[in-house]
Amino acid sequence: MSEKHNESNLNPEGHDQNWYSSWFDTPYYHILYKDRNYREAQIFMDNLTHYLNLPEKAKVLDLACGKGRHSIYLNQLGYNVLGADLSENSIEEASKNSNETLHFKVHDMREPFEEKFDAIFNLFTSFGYFENDDDNLTTLKAIKESLSEYGFAVIDFMNVANVIENLVPEEIKTVENIDFHIKRYVEDGHIFKEIDFEDQGRKYHFTEKVKALTLKDFQDLMDEAGIYLLDIFGDYKLKKFHKIESERLIMIFK
Repeated sequence: MSEKHNESNLNPEGHDQNWYSSWFDTPYYHILYKDRNYREAQIFMDNLTHYLNLPEKAKVLDLACGKGRHSIYLNQLGYNVLGADLSENSIEEASKNSNETLHFKVHDMREPFEEKFDAIFNLFTSFGYFENDDDNLTTLKAIKESLSEYGFAVIDFMNVANVIENLVPEEIKTVENIDFHIKRYVEDGHIFKEIDFEDQGRKYHFTEKVKALTLKDFQDLMDEAGIYLLDIFGDYKLKKFHKIESERLIMIFK
């Protein structure tokens, strides 16, 4: 959720109405999160594709694909994959891995695709970023419209109750000699993460803001979108969802 950029694209000491369009496009986003557990993510996709029993060469959409690491892995599993993301920098980087059955495009997840997919994956809390809450419903409708008749969609979201219970209010993470000062808090139905750091004599400030959507919130949105929620899991091994204990909220729907 990048890596040629001009420094003018960055947002030092500032805010962007759509924060994700600036933060995800900076190299600092990828520096801060470079140690994410991709092996765990691959196990998740192994389990998910097995559970969905996707046909060989199924058409899979990786929605909000970032630099495409998971799209690449899904393609290695034998699927025909399209990775889509709003970040032009990320898609430019991801496209270096394109082949006959792996493609990438810049796309706003609020817009449906003309083509239909056997599976649509929205992974690792890549939902709930919009300033306007109505856009969450718009996105769900777009996902539904982009599914084939027998297709399935998956949203892998944080379990808000677990996140709030275990919220670390302040910490410093040092990555590549940059000290990222991180503050976390809950406000107005959103989980905020304030990120401050200095690099090459410049100070930067970014804010991550994600709607604190619960299972009930998703169920209400899905009802309104005419979506059928088929199954719910609580972790990447597809174990049962527990309201507080589970780290993830993984929803399978069509």
